Amino acid sequence: MCFMPDLLRESLCHDPIHGYIPFISVVDNVDSDGEISERALLDHPWLQRLRQIHQLQTAWWVYPSAEHTRFQHVVGAMHMASRAIESLYPSLKEVCPDVPSRGYVECLARLAALLHDVGHGPFGHFFDEHFLKDFGLTHETLGSHIIRHELGDLLRKVRACPNSRMEAGETIDPEQVAWLITRPAREDANERPRWLVMLRSLFCGLYTVDNMDFVLRDAYMSGYSERAYDLDRLLRYSFFSEKGFTIHDRGMNALVRFRQARSELFRAVYFHRTVRAIDMTLKGLFHDSKDLLFPGNPLEHLDAYQRFTEWSLLVDVASWDQSDDPRKRELAPRWQALLARQVDWVAADERTRVDPAAAEVLRSATLTEHAIRESLPDELRNMKMIVDLPQHIDRPDPKTAAAGQNFLYRSATKQLRALTDHELYKHLPVNQLVCRIYLPKDAPKEHASAVASALDSLLGGTREDDLTNM
Repeated sequence: MCFMPDLLRESLCHDPIHGYIPFISVVDNVDSDGEISERALLDHPWLQRLRQIHQLQTAWWVYPSAEHTRFQHVVGAMHMASRAIESLYPSLKEVCPDVPSRGYVECLARLAALLHDVGHGPFGHFFDEHFLKDFGLTHETLGSHIIRHELGDLLRKVRACPNSRMEAGETIDPEQVAWLITRPAREDANERPRWLVMLRSLFCGLYTVDNMDFVLRDAYMSGYSERAYDLDRLLRYSFFSEKGFTIHDRGMNALVRFRQARSELFRAVYFHRTVRAIDMTLKGLFHDSKDLLFPGNPLEHLDAYQRFTEWSLLVDVASWDQSDDPRKRELAPRWQALLARQVDWVAADERTRVDPAAAEVLRSATLTEHAIRESLPDELRNMKMIVDLPQHIDRPDPKTAAAGQNFLYRSATKQLRALTDHELYKHLPVNQLVCRIYLPKDAPKEHASAVASALDSLLGGTREDDLTNM
């Protein structure tokens, strides 16, 4: 009888980025050990709430097709984890002989990828900055708590994923899942097995299962690009060496293209002038409303936080004009204006710099605003404005805890080197810093002209044009 794979154990979901994504939906209960399927996690309320949180924070108000959610992204990241482990496990086994079975490593990576955004609140990273930060939290630290204390018992019962199965005696450790998804601290790898430390580079390095998915997904769904970079080539030329996560020099073009595509998404989508204007309007509303939106520290109200999503928030504020609470009624018109995409600010002018000198000049919004006001005519120096300095890091600072995760193999010399040595990598800018000035939406037009002149005075105007087409 010919071999027949057990297709009844798997289900498929179809994804516009990756095609069919398989996951385990049925388990064999013969051994009655309480095993659960991946579907039990996918269908869990902590995961399903991510269907109600947009992937692109507020950019969906600017890009009408970018309606994709955190749920779609984490499913894609889970699939990306399987693709990465399929390619990388042999080299990980070679440099770390004590690594658990492929089944364990793949299940662990898939679960970490699936759960890496489980702590997100409404509007994603905006909520980190303007709510969770008040309690010393990020979505990662909150997500780690949820993994350990809300989902840990379920994680221990996962035994298989579509491509492999754990060996007898292996059990998923929720602590390892939580550790993988949390931004590194300098000393936190000392007590961890070497294979796990290496595996974390797939979650916090230059190219990860998270950002390899969201660059493709956000580019496609926003209409920026149907295929932003060459994923197949990037994975093909990646492996684990004794130093860590390494790329062969034949894959450098693919890596640089990936970083460039990611950078372009920040410039064109995440830092779009209207997206930032929406965020500024939302910032003021959050400041005045947050105690009415959620009762306090999410760690003390996990049941309520599980039900707290963009859907619940936006439906709630839409009815504040009917509330018995006078504060809610007072805030209602501002929320209704935001729901109608009416923002308080418009971009008057901007400059983008990629050199360290410009970053030094624009080292804080406060100092930059003071310098701009000093360059304005006397009668305009007190006009309302916001200085916005969104910054994207193209090359991580080597002093940070997340640095040092990626290495380069030079085929000509057969040497392993720091990735920073490669000439293509050196040509990536250290960072891109945008200096953008926002004025109230009803500001006179001459105010924008004055701001542009002030920026020219502060940062320098444009040079003369070239004399030929060359």
